[in-house]
Amino acid sequence: MVDFDKMPPSRQPPGTFPFMLQQPPRPIFPGNRPITPRENLMRVYSGQKPSWIPIWLVDNQYAWPDIYSEHAPFEGTGFDWWGQHWTYEPNVAGQMPTPGWRVITDILKWREQVRRPNFAGMPWDEDAKIQTSRYDPDRAHVFHCVEGIFERLHEMMPMDETMVAMYEEPEEVHAFFEMMRDYKLDLLKLVFEKYAPIDYIIYGDDWGHQRSGFFSNDMFREFIMPVTQPIWDFCHEQGKYVELHSCGLTQQYIKEFVEMGLDAWTPQDINDYDMLTRDYGEKIAITVPVAGVGEAKSEKEAREAVRKYVDTFAPRGKLVAGAFMNPDAAIHAAALEELYNYSSEFYAKR
Repeated sequence: MVDFDKMPPSRQPPGTFPFMLQQPPRPIFPGNRPITPRENLMRVYSGQKPSWIPIWLVDNQYAWPDIYSEHAPFEGTGFDWWGQHWTYEPNVAGQMPTPGWRVITDILKWREQVRRPNFAGMPWDEDAKIQTSRYDPDRAHVFHCVEGIFERLHEMMPMDETMVAMYEEPEEVHAFFEMMRDYKLDLLKLVFEKYAPIDYIIYGDDWGHQRSGFFSNDMFREFIMPVTQPIWDFCHEQGKYVELHSCGLTQQYIKEFVEMGLDAWTPQDINDYDMLTRDYGEKIAITVPVAGVGEAKSEKEAREAVRKYVDTFAPRGKLVAGAFMNPDAAIHAAALEELYNYSSEFYAKR
């Protein structure tokens, strides 16, 4: 067991996403479990019967390299390693592409205007030594592959021009996406080697807004699948699982996700959890929030919410509970205890 008191402190700015992910993992409560959280989560992803319902971002632990500069270094205002300028927004403790800044002025000129990062000479070994010293061997370790292939294009040029280019200059968009595919594969090879052990990745690429996906399913198959599939296939070949992070109402692509062999998905709550778990819960591990726990006013109310959750979703297949928090420590502990005990009873009878 790792001594969390001796973990190296995060070098990221306090309050930022990387800073939070580099903190000691939350204690697993209650303790004395028959298997490790890692083994239990891997059972969910592989389709085996788990011992309990794992909790997203609790039963795992992030590997977040400090030199990973898909944004400006250390979440500040500045340039990433693609030459894109980012602005830190203190209200959300994060960054956004700087308005008005663009790397690509014309999709026909992307080859002369875009320069792939050169990994040679970067202090990977030095950084990996720091990050892996934080690992709890009982947790599943995950690398978040952020700024997906589609996202990277509309960060380098405006979103409206990106969408128009997919219609007017599809060959150039395909070529850009293929370059990004190769870059992602090279990055993952490096991360899997230097930051081992990595159990799975969270693959990030936002494909929708609040009303639907950005593309028709035909366009998704034409533009997104051919460059995403090889990345997921490579992870599987390396013995890793793939979880999707894709903001928006993207459930229209669920059949494509299944076809591509996706292991897990954490949809935004504008998607239909009832339909997804009912129709696809045996095929993809889906993270579903535990409704009612955060607002519960008593331990009894929290336990009832947890039981309703387990009764509804656990019989449908692969399930991960969304992380939850109640401001009352006793109520929060009661919910954690109930989720573990009640879901353990459920799986013991299966």
